[in-house]
Amino acid sequence: MKIAIIGSGGREHALSWKLAQSLGESAVYTLPGNGGIPNSHPMDIGDFDAIKAFCEANDIDYIFVGPEVPLADGIVDYFNQTTIKALGPCQDAAQLEGSKIFSKNFMKKYGVATADFHTFSTVSAAEATVRAMNGDLVIKYDGLAAGKGVFVCDNIEEALAALDEMRQQYGEECPFLIEDKIVGDEISIIGFTDGKNIKLLLPSQDHKQLNDGDTGPNTGGMGVMCPVPFWNEELAAIIQEKIVQPTLKGIQAEEMNYKGIIYFGIMMGANGPELLEYNVRFGDPETEVLLPSLKTDLAKIVEACLNGTLGTIELEFEDGFFVDVVQVSGGYPKAYQKGYEIHGLEAVDDAIVFHAGTKIQDGKVVTNGGRVLNIVGKGATLDAAIRKAYEQCEKVSFKDNFYRKDIGQRVYKVVQ
Repeated sequence: MKIAIIGSGGREHALSWKLAQSLGESAVYTLPGNGGIPNSHPMDIGDFDAIKAFCEANDIDYIFVGPEVPLADGIVDYFNQTTIKALGPCQDAAQLEGSKIFSKNFMKKYGVATADFHTFSTVSAAEATVRAMNGDLVIKYDGLAAGKGVFVCDNIEEALAALDEMRQQYGEECPFLIEDKIVGDEISIIGFTDGKNIKLLLPSQDHKQLNDGDTGPNTGGMGVMCPVPFWNEELAAIIQEKIVQPTLKGIQAEEMNYKGIIYFGIMMGANGPELLEYNVRFGDPETEVLLPSLKTDLAKIVEACLNGTLGTIELEFEDGFFVDVVQVSGGYPKAYQKGYEIHGLEAVDDAIVFHAGTKIQDGKVVTNGGRVLNIVGKGATLDAAIRKAYEQCEKVSFKDNFYRKDIGQRVYKVVQ
């Protein structure tokens, strides 16, 4: 079995690392990959013909799609017309992530617990709703926006400013929604599906803001931990009943061709767990702790998803906790410099390093993105995992590198 992973970040490095454990490093390709992923090959992931030609030339059997854009663009539909099998939802099912309005209507139709919402096609039409809700709301652009299309507002002034920003980014006529704001702790519940079953990984929690104390601008993720400290069987059962199973019923009722990863972004609010959003692929940086915590052979799970036999597999997990601290370039998530040499990687001896924004230049590993490295520590307790990750973080440096110092150290006020 040979497999090609599509993508270039920390998520894809974690996938490569996990699949290589069972298939061997030479059987796992990453397109285009990065400076730390073995067997990386430069490739335009939007060029499906080129990916197909590469796979045929290298006798590759399966494709594992990492990022959302190729899924939304129909990469799975394309490869379903070939002998190469692609793990991921078809284009219609990918709308669960690609269109916020489609997603919310799906949730409503199938009784998935989520916040009330209103949809709009012009920015001006939303102003009356903003005032009626006193600006205490969330505005979401309908399409894929690389994490930049969501505005969480506390008052009318902020909400009107968000509408102005929407108008500047997308024009007066653009599809978006306004939904009730849920306040609480957010968790990521990610699993595999073959369209008939959903098997969940451990619950994880991302840290999206740039600075300690969950302050500063939203980023692609500054760190993550799993499992979450407040997780218990009662909460797991509620999430299954209110979110996971209604979603699965909807996928089946809509006859979606969905064989891949499903991500539930859940907020623990006053009404219990409610769904914020779906993703139709692994989250990043969640993957960097979820795959080290997974005991079960990932290659066998991939085959089971594609063959419709996921129901025969029981997922097993490592004991303890996993904490990932993300090192980023100075200036991220805004403008940042690339090309700085990374020092100390060889000194990391008690953690896993997953590369995100790196490349090889003149034989050296240099920075090549905003999120640069993921340092993953494991411990019998959450505190031990946190210490391990930060001890190893101190060994690595590059010019203007930055990372949060409080990953995994939140004080929780969970409503269940």
